[in-house]
Amino acid sequence: QVHLVESGGGLVQAGGSLRLSCAASGRTFTNYVMGWFRQAPGKEREFVAATRWTSAITYYADSVKGRFTISRDNAKNTVYLQMNSLKPEDTAVYYCAANLYYRANPDEYDYWGQGTQVTVSS
Repeated sequence: QVHLVESGGGLVQAGGSLRLSCAASGRTFTNYVMGWFRQAPGKEREFVAATRWTSAITYYADSVKGRFTISRDNAKNTVYLQMNSLKPEDTAVYYCAANLYYRANPDEYDYWGQGTQVTVSS
């Protein structure tokens, strides 16, 4: 049974920072790509960032490049999303997901967490 649990969401003012965490359990994720997605009300789920457990390679959506950083702690089976210079348009539910291959399409990810709400006030 694969289990992904996000945490770290909350309410923050524009220009502030938050760090999201995604704790993975239930299987070995060594060969998996771990991704962060977000979904705002009335919008489709969109790709934010991704990384492999065993590589320093990272991927980012253009909208978050230079502001967000994805990282991982292999010993803790945890992936992080550091979000700086937050904007009101970053408001969404943020989801952690796992897949064998890097994809920007959320429909191609196998495993999902329950999501954590991030609200950025102006």
